[in-house]
Amino acid sequence: MVTIVDVARAAGVSKSTVSRILNERLPRSNSETAQRVRQIAAELGYVRDPLAAGMRRAGTNTVGVIVPRLTDTVMAILYEQIAAASASRGLFAVVATTEDDPATEQFAVQTLVRRRVDGLILTTARLDVPTAQGVPHALALRTDGIGPAAIGDDRLGARLAVRHLIDLGHRRIGLVGGPDYASSARGRLDGYRDALTEAGMAVDESLIAGDSFSMKSGEVAGRVLLDRTDRPTAIFAVNDNTAIGVMAAAHALGLRVPEDVSLVGYNDIPVVSSLPVPLTTVRVPFAQIATTALDLLNEASDDRAPRTIVSAPTLIPRRSTAPRSS
Repeated sequence: MVTIVDVARAAGVSKSTVSRILNERLPRSNSETAQRVRQIAAELGYVRDPLAAGMRRAGTNTVGVIVPRLTDTVMAILYEQIAAASASRGLFAVVATTEDDPATEQFAVQTLVRRRVDGLILTTARLDVPTAQGVPHALALRTDGIGPAAIGDDRLGARLAVRHLIDLGHRRIGLVGGPDYASSARGRLDGYRDALTEAGMAVDESLIAGDSFSMKSGEVAGRVLLDRTDRPTAIFAVNDNTAIGVMAAAHALGLRVPEDVSLVGYNDIPVVSSLPVPLTTVRVPFAQIATTALDLLNEASDDRAPRTIVSAPTLIPRRSTAPRSS
């Protein structure tokens, strides 16, 4: 059976465009695109299913949210904010986890589409976006540079973090990074480089370590950076989990935060303000990003051109950073 997706693919337009053109309840358009779509639909033998069309119009008032894992505090916070923002609009948000596996992510998307969600918000870290089969979708916290996305300004946030350390007199500043397939990690790496360059400081590639957002990765990278004779006097970790891992590495090596090494994290998850040494970090406006992602879903369902909306982060100084000791 020929579907509306087949017509959209053959015509080189979106599913929503085909639906609008072939919807007999709407005024008939005689634009060049409309004429081409109707001709292709006829050639393919497309027959409109009134029952299916009625179900699409009715919708389910459900938004699907894809996250790598809910054990990640950042993802749990963002999902809660999306759920709250959805509820305020009369929508219900349902979540699926993927363990950051592309095949599992594709399966989760297909499953939610079959359950007739009205839209999808993807918060997974990878740059490639799974096929959403014509369902409106938006990215949150990261971007692929193509589709609609609601993100924080990762590059600016990293610049704020590193500039803070520079202003405290630190000149050897290490970076504990994240996976290179995540736009957020790449943006924060770029911001780290920007801040050093703007201050007239060379970027020492040997002071860059780490490849994950986990505490374990932060601990491993922290040991690499701190267990050397010319260790950095400060470290910027691209998220709070890795920063906590760096704290563990420093403790294991007999170093104190901030007396021996200053430390800045990223995201401002709730626990970091209550650590024995409260963590200086960059606060991400999760509520604003969640609301913006829902706004972008509405735009996508109206077949508007995709855009990226960037929300500004805020530096939150706490006791994990101090002036460099002489």
